[in-house]
Amino acid sequence: MDKNKYSLLVKKYTPKEDRLFNGLIAFIVGGLIGIIGQFLISFYSSYLSIPSKEASIFMIITLIFIGCLLTGLGIFDKLVSYTRCGLIIPITGFAHSMSSAALEYKKEGLVTGIGANIFKLAGTVIMFGVVSAYFFGILRLIFFGG
Repeated sequence: MDKNKYSLLVKKYTPKEDRLFNGLIAFIVGGLIGIIGQFLISFYSSYLSIPSKEASIFMIITLIFIGCLLTGLGIFDKLVSYTRCGLIIPITGFAHSMSSAALEYKKEGLVTGIGANIFKLAGTVIMFGVVSAYFFGILRLIFFGG
């Protein structure tokens, strides 16, 4: 089979993606996570009498816990298939990448399994986050004087 026939065959059987619908679903789900986050901040501030700054830290911890729990129970991946990037982009996606790597390599031991592989997916996010923060900090220093 030549390349042209093969590429036509692949194109014929490749599932079509509705990007507008996927983007809309991701936008709605990401917004719902934002609403849940704001609710958690309000809850921690009002009912537990925690200042808003500290309540936002507890909100992040809560969302990370929920993301890790759903990953451990095997639910997170199923939810992502319906919600697209709406669950992956917020902090829950970062928690999922860390906990799924830890679960995948736990049989190889703490050091050579979990320790060596836990940052496999999240390491690039951390690295690019640190590098971009460094450059944006320099730009802010240059243009705004600190």
